[in-house]
Amino acid sequence: MSANTSAWTVPFDELGRDDVARVGGKNASLGEMVRRLARDGVRVPPGYATTAETYWRFIDANRLRSVIGDALADLAAGRAQLAETGRAIRTAILRGAWPDEASGAIIAAYRNLCRRIGRDNADVAVRSSATAEDLPDASFAGQQETYLNIRGEDAVLDACRRCFASLFTDRAISYRQAKGFDHLKVALSVGVQQMVRSDRACAGVMFSIDTETGFDKVVLINAAWGLGETVVQGAVDPDEYQVFKPLMGQSGLTPIIEKRIGAKAQKMIYAVGGEGPTRTVPTSRLEQASAVLSDEEIMHLARWAGLIEAHYGCPMDMEWAKDGESGDLFIVQARPETVQSRRGAGALMTYTIMTKGPTLATGLAIGDAIVAGRVCVIRDARDINQFVDGAVLVTTSTDPDWVPVMKRAAAIVTDHGGRTSHAAIVSRELGLPAIVGTGEATRILHDEQDVTVSCAEGDQGFVYAGSAVFEAKPINSSDLPATRTQIMLNLANPATAFRWWRLPADGVGLARMEFVISNHVKVHPMALARYEGLRDETARRLIADLTAGHADRSEYFVDRLSRGLSRIAAAFHPKPVIVRMSDFKTNEYANLIGGAEFEPKEENPMLGFRGASRYYAPRYRDGFALECRAIRRLRENLGFRNVLVMIPFCRSVAEADKVLGVMAENGLQRGKDGLQIYVMCEIPSNAILAKDFAERFDGFSIGSNDLTQLTLGVDRDSEDLAGLFDEQDDAVKWMIEHVLIAAHAVGAKVGICGEAPSNHPEFAQFLVEAGIDSISVSPDSFVAVKRAVASAESASLARLHR
Repeated sequence: MSANTSAWTVPFDELGRDDVARVGGKNASLGEMVRRLARDGVRVPPGYATTAETYWRFIDANRLRSVIGDALADLAAGRAQLAETGRAIRTAILRGAWPDEASGAIIAAYRNLCRRIGRDNADVAVRSSATAEDLPDASFAGQQETYLNIRGEDAVLDACRRCFASLFTDRAISYRQAKGFDHLKVALSVGVQQMVRSDRACAGVMFSIDTETGFDKVVLINAAWGLGETVVQGAVDPDEYQVFKPLMGQSGLTPIIEKRIGAKAQKMIYAVGGEGPTRTVPTSRLEQASAVLSDEEIMHLARWAGLIEAHYGCPMDMEWAKDGESGDLFIVQARPETVQSRRGAGALMTYTIMTKGPTLATGLAIGDAIVAGRVCVIRDARDINQFVDGAVLVTTSTDPDWVPVMKRAAAIVTDHGGRTSHAAIVSRELGLPAIVGTGEATRILHDEQDVTVSCAEGDQGFVYAGSAVFEAKPINSSDLPATRTQIMLNLANPATAFRWWRLPADGVGLARMEFVISNHVKVHPMALARYEGLRDETARRLIADLTAGHADRSEYFVDRLSRGLSRIAAAFHPKPVIVRMSDFKTNEYANLIGGAEFEPKEENPMLGFRGASRYYAPRYRDGFALECRAIRRLRENLGFRNVLVMIPFCRSVAEADKVLGVMAENGLQRGKDGLQIYVMCEIPSNAILAKDFAERFDGFSIGSNDLTQLTLGVDRDSEDLAGLFDEQDDAVKWMIEHVLIAAHAVGAKVGICGEAPSNHPEFAQFLVEAGIDSISVSPDSFVAVKRAVASAESASLARLHR
């Protein structure tokens, strides 16, 4: 290519990240990856970019500077409306003629690309790349246009001109005004890139950070069939996968901690004839039910995300595509992530709903806040002038045309879209809570309806009827004192685990397996292990639907449970995470799908067939085997060796031996591959025979509620006896001290789960002086307990030095 031609166009492999002023952030990034990351196996389709100089020569050749400047001056002075101004400038640009040198250079570069691909009139993607786009502090997605499946020289020239015009869409003008950019100092480069035939396969979006919490140790992948525009636009509910970065380089591990199958009701494919370059068609039922990517492909993309993030030195937002002809994966865009990576540790808030109305709609939660407001349903961007400022915007999906009205909303609810959709990305940038992919919000909700939008309850967002009563409290963990006593967290919901990763906790002292079973698995394990003999036809149908795609129905339980627990394990890796094996009461087990056939009816389930007694009993032994399989997968296949297990409600030493034997039979042998097994200390026998239990287990976790109840003979739920229920009773404290002495004598650790240390500073003082190793509390109590323990340790140390 001649020096003269290179002033107009530049191949990607001659560009780098320092060329933003010349070709914009998007094209500079593509060139950087082609030049620097191809050696590491990252595939980027070949292409070229027009330069900023090309844009300005086009503008000047058609004498458009004054046209643009005058129109924008009228807008600034209030003499013209935004829509009128944008339309006038775009029309002027679209009427412009290419300078001969510019059109010749663009056509020559296109011919070179066709020769490189080996195909005449090759199909290409034509993408806009503004010189102020995709920078760390200016990265709104989709401010300018992209055109797919463009073929032929004339079509490429026309698409490039339309990209130039898109620099003055209403949304782009508004965005530059908000960011303070001078309109006449922003140029536009156009990237012309070989199309990846994802219309015959799949495509999507990928982040090297969790988009909702800023947790920086996961890769988030959204995937759908066909071209990736449906994912970006939020027109489809995509699959969602998450991969844990610290373990993805270890041989033999597949640390995919989330696999959620989306509805994927439609896909964008190439059009034929005169329909235009692309069209959207329904997907088949098989496509809707199937995972878009295999585990191998998920891991492949995640490793690329890690390489790209490491190269750029910051969390990245990427688009990927799979070619249906070659089967190869490609990265087609990469830009810095601009929201979560800039949130500080002091930005953590905790929200608690006190009272709420019925649930009206659910979807994916974007953000972590709660907002109450009135609904304003807008189905079409042409009607956005009807929006009421401060209302809850309810719509089918959004694209960049919606940005001006989104800025005026209190919250956003959409029928369609995933975590990487336009609505999700813009909501995060604006700091608005949003719920996407509800499926039917525009049908269920109506104008002027009072609702509460809650994104504070984990991955799932809820729209409640009426104005809920809720509390918002900031959590500042930046200046917490160090403590000898470990302060850990009690967690149950995998969906909320990532929210707390910034807390300087020493791990998870209690991860409740039963929550994951009831909310993520939903089926009684025995109903899966003995499905063929299940008599309840309704349960059989529900189980058949839930386990579709699993040849072995038991595998559904193992897969869902291990992945659910893996999110908790990932949030605090490599710190210890103690998973308590299931501790439902029989009435709670019976409420699981298919559970009624396998559970006895008991007068007092609290003291009945629960905890360790179930694990070796014929009535539940096969179910416990599935729990053990899930823990093995969690540790051995996903790689979370930081997971310890804990046995609840173990009544006797003989029972302990039976349970440990059954666990060993199922591949969970104490000490093997570093596996530690703890026991709950919640029955007086655990304390009285603490020495014997300590010889069989690596540690104790004191369940102060049950221990108090059983030591004092007080029903903790009895209002009449509430005054007698006291964790600080001398008898309870004797139990705790006895366990600590016996356990420490043989090197076993002792922790306690509960809020008492935050509610009662004197109890924290007692635990510290007794030598407790760890205290495990709910996340919203963490800061208070940490400070209370630090104060208790200081007081204890001061007394020693008197």
